[in-house]
Amino acid sequence: MVLPVGLVTKGGATVSFNDSGFGESPGHGRNREYGGGRRFRDGGQRFDDRPKPVEIGKEYDVSITEISRKGDGIARVEGFVIFVKGGQAGQNTKVRITQVGERFATADLIGEGTPQTEVE
Repeated sequence: MVLPVGLVTKGGATVSFNDSGFGESPGHGRNREYGGGRRFRDGGQRFDDRPKPVEIGKEYDVSITEISRKGDGIARVEGFVIFVKGGQAGQNTKVRITQVGERFATADLIGEGTPQTEVE
């Protein structure tokens, strides 16, 4: 099989390349900073240092709006994401926060959940 210039086959897949390397844009193939140099260029932090709207050990009434890829329910308190173990979409429930990170928190169900009623 004859491939156009700039294409090679590797393990059955066709891969494009250019002078700076495979799948790279010119200027990105060489002399990059550690980690690609694409993050934190301004020297600042990626996430803010504001206090989180939830605290470990406290209980919150939440509405689980969707399910994560791992199967946990996803709720939000003031826009802050909470992964709820065993939560189901459409459930209104009480949760206890078990861990708080920079971007999200995790929680356990502690109250009986009730499905939200859909308004048509």
